[in-house]
Amino acid sequence: MTDRSPAPAGIVGILLAAGQGSRFGSNKLCHPLADGTPVAVRSAENLHEALGKVLAVVRPEDSVLRGHFDAAGIRYVLCADAGEGMAATLACGIRATPGATGWVIALGDMPYIRPETVAVVAAVLGEGALLAAPFFDGQRGHPVGFAAALKDELLALQGDEGARRVIVAHKEHLQRIDCDDPGVLADIDVPADVRA
Repeated sequence: MTDRSPAPAGIVGILLAAGQGSRFGSNKLCHPLADGTPVAVRSAENLHEALGKVLAVVRPEDSVLRGHFDAAGIRYVLCADAGEGMAATLACGIRATPGATGWVIALGDMPYIRPETVAVVAAVLGEGALLAAPFFDGQRGHPVGFAAALKDELLALQGDEGARRVIVAHKEHLQRIDCDDPGVLADIDVPADVRA
């Protein structure tokens, strides 16, 4: 998989794929979907189709997932402190993309988000939004777009809550994108969440 032209204004997709997935019972990010594609690979492909430039963040010891990403041509960075929580994973991805003017942050266990939805989030960021997120059926979903102006706040996050604190702190600036994509809410936590 080769990077195509960058998303609007240098926006980069970051796939957070360093979680343990303990509720699933095995490595859910490597679990095959109906067509055999591993969950995290499909999540990365959807980002790539929309944005052209994607970087996955993985645990150094997850050699199986790294192998899947290598086979699919997906770029990744190793996050040595992934055990500290999602905030550390997010910071790792942001530090690894210093030239970005914004990021579309997606989760490795959400393979059903349509590329068109990702593209709209990036486009809204490119138009100057500080924050952008899709909403389905009144609920905020993923991926979430962050302008580079939020970089320091994102890097300062700690623990496993991800970027929720930054979103809440700037909720008045969140550009809401109403969509008909149920995939923005569909994460995979247990095997029953995998669509047949």
